[in-house]
Amino acid sequence: MKRNLGLVVGTAVGVLAGCLNLGTHTETMCDIVIYGSSPAAIAAAVQARKMGLEPILLEPTGRIGGLTTGGLGQTDIGNKAAFGGLARKFYQDIKAYYEKPDAWKFQTRDEYKPRGQSCWERKEDSMWTFEPSAALKVLEFWEKDWALVIHRHERLDRGPGGVEMKDGRIVAIRTESGKRFAAKMFIDASYEGDLMAAAGVTYTVGRESNSVYGETISGHQRALMKNHQMQNGVDPYVKKGDPSSGLLPGVERDCPEPDGTGDRRVQAYCFRMCLTDDPRNRIPFKKPAGYRELDYELLLRNLEAGPLDRDGLPWINSPMPNRKTDTNNRTGCSTDFIGQNWSYPEATYAERAQIEDAHLKYQQGLMWTLANHPRVPEKIRKEVSRWGTCKDEFVGERGDGWQNQLYVREARRLVGEYVMTEHECRGERVVPHPIALGAYGMDSHNVRRYVDEKGFVKNEGNIEDYNKNTPTSGKPFERFAPYPIDYGAIVPKRGECANLFVPVCLSSSHMAFGSIRMEPVFFVLGQVSGTAAAQAIRAKCAVQDVDYGKLSSRLKHEGCRF
Repeated sequence: MKRNLGLVVGTAVGVLAGCLNLGTHTETMCDIVIYGSSPAAIAAAVQARKMGLEPILLEPTGRIGGLTTGGLGQTDIGNKAAFGGLARKFYQDIKAYYEKPDAWKFQTRDEYKPRGQSCWERKEDSMWTFEPSAALKVLEFWEKDWALVIHRHERLDRGPGGVEMKDGRIVAIRTESGKRFAAKMFIDASYEGDLMAAAGVTYTVGRESNSVYGETISGHQRALMKNHQMQNGVDPYVKKGDPSSGLLPGVERDCPEPDGTGDRRVQAYCFRMCLTDDPRNRIPFKKPAGYRELDYELLLRNLEAGPLDRDGLPWINSPMPNRKTDTNNRTGCSTDFIGQNWSYPEATYAERAQIEDAHLKYQQGLMWTLANHPRVPEKIRKEVSRWGTCKDEFVGERGDGWQNQLYVREARRLVGEYVMTEHECRGERVVPHPIALGAYGMDSHNVRRYVDEKGFVKNEGNIEDYNKNTPTSGKPFERFAPYPIDYGAIVPKRGECANLFVPVCLSSSHMAFGSIRMEPVFFVLGQVSGTAAAQAIRAKCAVQDVDYGKLSSRLKHEGCRF
């Protein structure tokens, strides 16, 4: 991680010149306002600084980095060769961090055996597995190294006047603290798309019908459900076999709409847990206040229905350095709180807080149940009880090793100048203005639980499609290659807003977003947004009119791959 000494020397002068405080301490002007501090936000800010501009980041919480510092240490990649520029720089810096002996506190470097993301065994220049605290240290170094101006605990005022518009442009935005931030360009790098929505641009929530974009795997998908499905024969009723007793929590009666029909539901959220089995650093799982066994009856019945696949454990417990993990959802009943997040994208802040708290309590209760409940098979209880949250992660947040960052896999999505779909992912259609590569399969977690025609519980919505060929093609499996993402997918429709970029909640169908929604891609799209914003400022043009030739040339110069 080489320090940019020349840039830092001029920091004080640059900040005063580019980000003018008007004397009220509540009003600030700068070149670019970036809302959020996800990887896209950090990359956009760094790129703007590289191009001589003064960006400001507004982070609603006290922690930067989004999911990259919030527990998602097992990076979803698809193909590492697809990523260059600042994305690769971050993962190179992660490797450099772990090359230092003092980074290893609870095991040695040689003792750490990652699954499939190793850098040392393959002599790679980058490392893609890491502790949340390590990612935070790297990005905080970037913050200092690039003299980034980050206002923490500044949340967008989503009420009237929160976003000031004039002649199709955002003039300024206000935060709940009363501060006003004016700029020439704005970037919504949040996971929710709140700035985008408040600016009045076109967006969508949920799953499109297949007919909207001529897709094959969008909308309801009962027939295609293969992975993360409930065991056969799980009874849905509070009293087994008695419909009059009511459905178990989280289960609904099936809807009449056929497969391929769209809805407003979104795929499930969870917390990506960072766990440890080291007694020196472990906080044992505790039964949360208000715990109800009924909330886990579905889990218990699913375990009692027979052994789960693979190792029989209802999680993916991926090893991270220092005897830690990135723990994620797996099997039919696990960490995903299926069906309990549908209102989240459009919810008020207070309503979102309630949804987040419900997710936290569900997952805390889930882990306690797996570690302690007598109806859980002994093998699972013994394994899960070896683990707990980490004393040295998310310090200063909740105080119990649990993080504040909910894994918002999908919320709002822009409907912009270009809409990415299943056709681009499979390589059936090539975009006209490529700026980045998507490399992961089209991946949606489950959306709902319902009672099937046999009277048993089933999950619906999980799709994991890496196939170049459609399910109905009859052709053998052929994994699709990394595919280009179009510039038009990160800008609103022409005439809606001339100075806004949306690199996270970008313009795509539900299933295409399932492929694009990976943190390395967000790094890249953030860098693209920072580059294009600088070029739009200098050309005094709308974001839709940025010279693509100049943009692509600069991105190639920065090492971006597309």
